[in-house]
Amino acid sequence: MTMINFLTVNAGTNWTLVWVVTIVGYVVVFLALLALVYFYKLIPEILNFQNRRRLKKSGKEVSTPEQKSEYMSGEVNAAIGMALVMFFEEQHDDESNIITIKRVERTYSPWSSKIYGTSHNVLVRNK
Repeated sequence: MTMINFLTVNAGTNWTLVWVVTIVGYVVVFLALLALVYFYKLIPEILNFQNRRRLKKSGKEVSTPEQKSEYMSGEVNAAIGMALVMFFEEQHDDESNIITIKRVERTYSPWSSKIYGTSHNVLVRNK
């Protein structure tokens, strides 16, 4: 049944409820995405809080939250990322890219025989 047939057969559909469910669905998804964005933006603050607390317990100097760490521009982050990529690519071995296939001679095995896959005993039905 196509969608056109479904809509014409069910012409008594209450479209206000359909629109309400659609709008509520979009709002829920949008709010969930906003919650995820704020959660991911809070992760550095949570990690900094844990680090400050650990440093305070060990007796080391703790910077105040007002003292922001140095801002790193996108160019610096890109340079660090490229350096990491280049470093990890150097760790791989250079291979010859030649595939060799060696044949292995095996002795006969009844498990691979097709003879045993067919039934020699034919079942006869009793009438």
